[in-house]
Amino acid sequence: MFSDHAPRRLLAVVSTMGMLLLAGCADTRGGSIPYDKPLAAPDAPNFATLETNYKIAPMDKLGIKVFKMDDLSGDYDVDLAGNISLPLIGEIKAANLTTAQLDDELTQKLGAKYLEHPDVSVAIKASTAHVVTVDGAVKEGGSFPVGGPISLIQAVAMAKGTDEDANPRRVAVFRTIGGQRQAAAFDLTSIRRGQSPDPPIYPGDIIVVDGGSVKSKTKQILQAIPLLAIFGPL
Repeated sequence: MFSDHAPRRLLAVVSTMGMLLLAGCADTRGGSIPYDKPLAAPDAPNFATLETNYKIAPMDKLGIKVFKMDDLSGDYDVDLAGNISLPLIGEIKAANLTTAQLDDELTQKLGAKYLEHPDVSVAIKASTAHVVTVDGAVKEGGSFPVGGPISLIQAVAMAKGTDEDANPRRVAVFRTIGGQRQAAAFDLTSIRRGQSPDPPIYPGDIIVVDGGSVKSKTKQILQAIPLLAIFGPL
């Protein structure tokens, strides 16, 4: 017949053995990555300046100044559809225009109804050409500088991951190829499980994670893209 102390002693022995086994596993080397191999310095990032005929892209930030009109002057973000919205004028297409062309367009529209001989200047404050932009149902969306290709998982991680309203099975990547805006959708859940490859993401790409917090206009664009579609002109 066992005493009351026997189960306690047995539990203590089992617990001690488990701790020793875990400690041994934690101190064991493993995996296919070689240890103690010296790493060379990373490649120097290649930062290219914008060309004089650079065309405005979605998610760029523009600085617009209208002489003696502080209410119209300021920074404007180009939305995913390529538009900006200004007081008096309203929504106007900016994507695929140079700053000079947008300057002329704004001058004409302001001069037609509201101002006499308006003096307008347009500048690029931030360009998607040097960054990866992550938007939609992520915790901290924004534009992140990158020196070269990264993976989709890495790009979403820069935005602190998807939020609680996200639909990770529909993640859109927008890219300019051959002068045309193109897009593809990816299943982030399958990628995380290793069931699908993690696609490369390049400077200038725009990533939008579908979810409840996505604006209605952007959601319409996302729903028009077939899941896991190959890149093709929009």
